Amino acid sequence: MLRLQGNRKRLCDGTTRRDLLQIGSLGAFGLTLHNFPGGSHAQAATHSLGPKFGQAKSCILIYKYGSPPQHETFDPKPQAPAEIQGEMKAIPTNVSGIHIGDHLPKIAQVMDRLTVVRSLTHPYPLHGTVYATTGIADVDTKIESQPRHKRQWPFIGSLVDYFEDRRTRGATPEMPRNIALPFAMGSKNEIPPLAGLYGAMLGMRYDPIYTDFTAEGTALAPEIRPGRTFKDPLLGIRTTDRLSLFGDGFPNVTSSHLELRRSLLSQLEGTRRQLQTIERIQTFTQQQQTAFSLLTSGRMSEALDFTREPISVRESYGLTLFGQSCLAARRLIEAGSKFVTVIWDAYGLNAGSWDTHHNHYGRLKNFLLPVFDQTFSTLILDLEQRGMLDETLVLVLSEHGRTPKIDSKPVGAGRDHWSRAYSQVYAGGGMGRGIVVGRTDKHAGDVEENPVSPKDVLATAFYLLGIDPQSTFPDPEGRPLPITGTGRFRPELLD
Repeated sequence: MLRLQGNRKRLCDGTTRRDLLQIGSLGAFGLTLHNFPGGSHAQAATHSLGPKFGQAKSCILIYKYGSPPQHETFDPKPQAPAEIQGEMKAIPTNVSGIHIGDHLPKIAQVMDRLTVVRSLTHPYPLHGTVYATTGIADVDTKIESQPRHKRQWPFIGSLVDYFEDRRTRGATPEMPRNIALPFAMGSKNEIPPLAGLYGAMLGMRYDPIYTDFTAEGTALAPEIRPGRTFKDPLLGIRTTDRLSLFGDGFPNVTSSHLELRRSLLSQLEGTRRQLQTIERIQTFTQQQQTAFSLLTSGRMSEALDFTREPISVRESYGLTLFGQSCLAARRLIEAGSKFVTVIWDAYGLNAGSWDTHHNHYGRLKNFLLPVFDQTFSTLILDLEQRGMLDETLVLVLSEHGRTPKIDSKPVGAGRDHWSRAYSQVYAGGGMGRGIVVGRTDKHAGDVEENPVSPKDVLATAFYLLGIDPQSTFPDPEGRPLPITGTGRFRPELLD
């Protein structure tokens, strides 16, 4: 057993956490006994499923760490008092009667392809990435920075990979099914690598394959806190910058610990040719050979290389790390990947990204909303023009929303954590077109109609991806656990 003890860290809620990861000898290759096809198996319910079951052949998940405000995005309240509405207003969309935030004009013009849910709700106003992306029952701050903790539940992308592995009886895929980019959560700031986007109970074999990005950004992002600015690549990169498959994304981690970056795959980039001649590879298990085969074929590297796209396409997505990562996600899906996650993570400080406790308006107006508006609208149109949107589910997830009342004390004001009511947007793969689900009160602080749990969103995503939401997966002792916990399929998201 290899034990890695990290430094003490504090997240924005002040909670002290440790980066403690335990990796077993088999786990270094992504293998545990219950991972093998033919071992403990998933159980699926047999009941009537509707016409859109399995319409989505793939999924792009955009994860906005820190959580965007509902007021300035998809649930503006133009009739609310100034301390609720804030500085930003509402604009009409191309769907009559639906208004969104005024700094999302391009998204407003593709509203007829989107589903907006305004009634997301849960009881945990904390940065619960695990809660947002798995079936775990509650937010446990003690294990949020412990990806290998025994109580962690598997990420939705890992479960999709697992069920596809079962369906194909372990056959070698042409492309990795579960990929995350541009870098691991927590690897470019002061917090430890965060849990959530891991195979967890299913074992490291079902972790996403992470990419990395090591170049410096080209533009100073608006301050997170006074006197702390960074050249954030999510705001701008050079045209020659690229994602790498196995870069050194985790600070203070030696080469012997690289299994933290997806099943030791970071060691392979510089030795692809040599690996093809190593005789020992013939003695590896089929699962290990599958991993090496995917990584040495070059197909993933080619799909990941967004510089192969015409500059006009690249510019339409935005020459930002977020924009080019979404372009890479489209290329990976087009090449045959099943589930690709694009993470908009905090960069530089503990707090940051969409966690706008400070400089709320400066960051939203001059960074977060314009970048998201350009990239997301382009992604939807690009998928549609390529005939991919109907079979590609696009999810935009986060942990929670933000407070109805603005905190005017910080420079640039702020909105704090709020989970009683918040908004998200989805598209493609069978999701509804031009619809709004749910309603909040006059301050967007509480749900008045049709409350939706984040677990319900996961259940609906599984349904569209052809996985029965009532299916189970085995815990390490072989006991069945529901893939979305308490989640249930919500057909109103499809109408």
